[in-house]
Amino acid sequence: MELRQLNTFITIAKLKSFSKAAQELQYAQSSITSQIQRLEQELNVRLFERLGHTISLTSEGNNLLPIAKEMLKLSNDAKNIAGSSSKPTGTLVIGAVESLCVTRLPKLFKEYRLRYPEVELLIKFGSKDIFLHSLKDNTLDIAFFVDQKIVESDFITTLEIPEPMALLCSPEHSFAKMEKVYPKDLSDEPLILTEPSCGYRILFNSVMSQFHIKFRSVIETGNVQAIKQLTLSGMGIAFLPQTAVEEELQQKRLVKLKWMGPEFYIYTQALHYKTKWMSASLKAFIDLIHEMDL
Repeated sequence: MELRQLNTFITIAKLKSFSKAAQELQYAQSSITSQIQRLEQELNVRLFERLGHTISLTSEGNNLLPIAKEMLKLSNDAKNIAGSSSKPTGTLVIGAVESLCVTRLPKLFKEYRLRYPEVELLIKFGSKDIFLHSLKDNTLDIAFFVDQKIVESDFITTLEIPEPMALLCSPEHSFAKMEKVYPKDLSDEPLILTEPSCGYRILFNSVMSQFHIKFRSVIETGNVQAIKQLTLSGMGIAFLPQTAVEEELQQKRLVKLKWMGPEFYIYTQALHYKTKWMSASLKAFIDLIHEMDL
């Protein structure tokens, strides 16, 4: 039985999908399937029920899951003990939303690599729910979010920055020269928004629902760069964190609308699990977050 197999098993159980687990773990799907088959053969049990495209744990799988999580946690703790009082080494697994990886985080990662070249930084992309589960499962050391404020007793907040949101259009758009833009003005305009599960899409929908606004058309994508490009081409009005479009605003390639509705605020946060083993590499990373002006 290999720890890699247990990690794969936990990830499939969490995502309820072999293909999604392969994507998150950056394995070929055939490798994922092979690992689980070998684990099932070694334990002489079936761990997953496979009914069409639906994946669920068997009773034996449910029994193994807490044991597998504890084994991985103990393994990570054991690896970190030797380095806890020495210089940072090993691997630091970081969850980060895409928008932060083009705004606030590159300089943090660069400085950390310069100071601690022996630490391997493994960056994983995903959603808030996946990151929160991964922090609890000890498959992430720390995670960065851009979302409505997360306040949960299971997590320690290392970083918290209010992020103003902006409604944006191209300079050629008819709204670019408007002196005031009210919620009702958006009802007939094409909008370019993140997916419905995104925290700031939820915030936007919540505010618009207060004014009973129904949109004529919405283009949805989870890719921030795609949203920017579609907005630059004049396809509609976008809603993004202002920090994600500072360069385009400075170059006057995008225009921030003069919004007269309620202010939109989300937060950039860095969280780690409250009982997480504080390795030398993680402690150094958290210290650097506090030191740097992100």
